[in-house]
Amino acid sequence: MADGIARAMWERYEPVHDLVYFAPEARRAADGLGLRGYWMGYFALRAAPLGAAGPAVVTSCFYVFHPRRVGRALPDAWTYTTPADALAARWEAVDAAATRVLGADVARSAELAEAADLAWEAAAAADTTGRVLAAANQALERPERPAVRLWQALTTLREHRGDGHIAVLVGQGVGPVEAMVLKAAVGDSDKAFLRDTRQWEPAEWQDAERRMRERGLLTPDGALTPAGVTLREEVEASTDAAAESPWTALGADRSARLAALLEPLTRAVETSGMFPPGNLVGLTRQRPAAR
Repeated sequence: MADGIARAMWERYEPVHDLVYFAPEARRAADGLGLRGYWMGYFALRAAPLGAAGPAVVTSCFYVFHPRRVGRALPDAWTYTTPADALAARWEAVDAAATRVLGADVARSAELAEAADLAWEAAAAADTTGRVLAAANQALERPERPAVRLWQALTTLREHRGDGHIAVLVGQGVGPVEAMVLKAAVGDSDKAFLRDTRQWEPAEWQDAERRMRERGLLTPDGALTPAGVTLREEVEASTDAAAESPWTALGADRSARLAALLEPLTRAVETSGMFPPGNLVGLTRQRPAAR
């Protein structure tokens, strides 16, 4: 589909998916499981569809985190909880967060249920060959509650896109730190926030910048060269192309209907005030001001 539907849909579903990272209900759910600190909760809740995966697998799947960051959370998290309990807790947290942010009437509305069913159909149609996180999420049971069903479907679609993005980066020879440098250099996300949250040392970041300069991708002052701009455009275009299968299966008209149904939900989440500054995921459309 040459109309940019894959990117347009990502811009709409990413903020709704991100409830699990930034909503206080998610943090309370992780605390209720006995998980210690934000990052142990983050890795356990996101990795739970994989089973009791260890740090090597999760570092590989998540790609941009320093192994030390992951190793401080896993496998210790599985001594406090189980993947099954983590999955149940994240669904409960998302249901509570969606009800609060969207309002109970919207969260239980026919329109949200329609969006959930369309998103579930798209997620079920996604080609998960070679996409480990997407496949693990796609294999989960269909939730009965519409808000949870919508969130889980959007999460499958999000991880499907993310898995494809990682494959593109690997194919282009862009390693985990280089991927963060590229994102920061183009202005999508804040450099210091990316480096610190992913726990890369300044020296490791500087080494990645040096490698990118040697490839002719980065100027001495940290801006992208023309070759760097081209690489970034190729990465994004290939990521979009790799994310098209769910929307091809759903069809243009029904994909457009889902986009329209998601728009007010996305706006409500974006203006909720829960997102930290720094645009960690690099969304490119203008976001409305928080309430």
